[in-house]
Amino acid sequence: MSIPKEPRQLMINIMYLVLTAMLALNVSAEIFNAFKVVDKGLKKSNNVLDENNSHLPPEIAKLAKKKDELAKYAERTKPVQELSTSFSDYIDEIVDHMIQETGGYTEEGELKGYKNKDVTTRYLVNEGKGSELEERIHGLEEQFLEFIDPEDRERLANEINLEIDEAWKNSDKASWADFNFRQMPLLATLPIFSKIKNDVKSAESTVLNYLMSKVGGEDVVFDQFQVVMQAKKGYVIKGEPFEADFFLSSSASSNSNTQINVAVNGNSLPVTDGVASYRAPTSSTGVKELNASVTVTNPVTGETKEYSNSFTYEVGERSASVSADKMNVLYVGVDNPLSITAAGISSNDLRVSGNGAGINLTKTGAGKYNATVSSQGDATISLSGGGLAPTNYEFRTKIIPPPVATLSGQEGGEMGNGTFRAQKALFPELKNFDFNARCEILSFNLFRVPKPGTGDAVAASNNGGTFQAGARNLIDKASPNDRYLFEDIRVRCPGWPTSQKIGSVFFKIQ
Repeated sequence: MSIPKEPRQLMINIMYLVLTAMLALNVSAEIFNAFKVVDKGLKKSNNVLDENNSHLPPEIAKLAKKKDELAKYAERTKPVQELSTSFSDYIDEIVDHMIQETGGYTEEGELKGYKNKDVTTRYLVNEGKGSELEERIHGLEEQFLEFIDPEDRERLANEINLEIDEAWKNSDKASWADFNFRQMPLLATLPIFSKIKNDVKSAESTVLNYLMSKVGGEDVVFDQFQVVMQAKKGYVIKGEPFEADFFLSSSASSNSNTQINVAVNGNSLPVTDGVASYRAPTSSTGVKELNASVTVTNPVTGETKEYSNSFTYEVGERSASVSADKMNVLYVGVDNPLSITAAGISSNDLRVSGNGAGINLTKTGAGKYNATVSSQGDATISLSGGGLAPTNYEFRTKIIPPPVATLSGQEGGEMGNGTFRAQKALFPELKNFDFNARCEILSFNLFRVPKPGTGDAVAASNNGGTFQAGARNLIDKASPNDRYLFEDIRVRCPGWPTSQKIGSVFFKIQ
């Protein structure tokens, strides 16, 4: 594959070669972790390439509109991206197939079969998938070069190098696939595939940057003008001045001799470097309208044209508000996100404080706060500063409502015999509660009532939500028409002063 020119990428490649050699010496599990680090670095590099490549086609399309003969370069961007995406998807299919065959991932996101050598040897070597990959790589460079003008292909070929490494021919291996994949642990092959994808995305980047160069570098010709207003503030407070700049969006330094005259509501404004600044007092509230006109004289033809547009802005008075993002109460024991706004007041000048119910406020972003409270009752949030008189907002504070006991999300009722015996624990669910809180079952009593005529009711006590020996024994005996009752269920939720009992749950076995 290609030799990278970027130092960081070259370092990753060298690391991979060293790790491969060490793996052949049967070095310990630290080497597997190093392969993960290399693969992670390659994937990060691929993500950066994807991000950069995604921005180029819109810019190429925009620049190509300057001249009809440039349209052909914009038309090439989509097939270039499709070629790269198609090949990357093909690589992902190969990797996903091997990962699935070796058991997928653990709950912690680790590969279950990371040491597996059978799948790589069988699938990539014996079954020929590696040779198929080799065939697809052959000729890929030529496919990318087809989007380059013939006179530029020889120069760009040095930057698009997607040829197969022929080093395997100097070994005792039968093929490129045999050389790279036979008896290689699954984890050790992942950086190879990430490296192939990296080369393809780099080729895509080279071609897209070439197309960008073909549509750029031309002199911009003025053919349309748009009057633009840039207000210092879109919403101003009564008594403050409204300030704005008016200019042409198509102005350019190459036309520095262009004469521009600006008028707002019939009054001429001085123009400096193509920009006219406007300032007006605000003595009343409401929506205000400005009518702006710009007269442009072409320095070459002497032709004069006038462009106009209307703009509005609003004058208001200082005000503030506080709203709970999730409910109109604050809950004890959980984070309560708040949005706090104060129109016309800088966030640097706004002072926010809280009082009552053990409230504590923490700023988490622009206009965003988090409130925690430690007891039930009433809390007050106060705003002041920036010309705003102290303003109080009252909130009620409550504890988290009692949860509902469930098995697999089911609140009692009928349940299949096999499904019921497969249950591992009784869970407390907070229904219609949008906060991030988790309750805990401390204990419960379980009663099994066998179907009529087969025995007497049997009870078992259980500590915690997970079924212990007694409860487990009763559940394992479940058969059709049996009835189970979970009662005296005691739970504890964040912010509760003491544990509580919640309602019973009844199941009929099908």
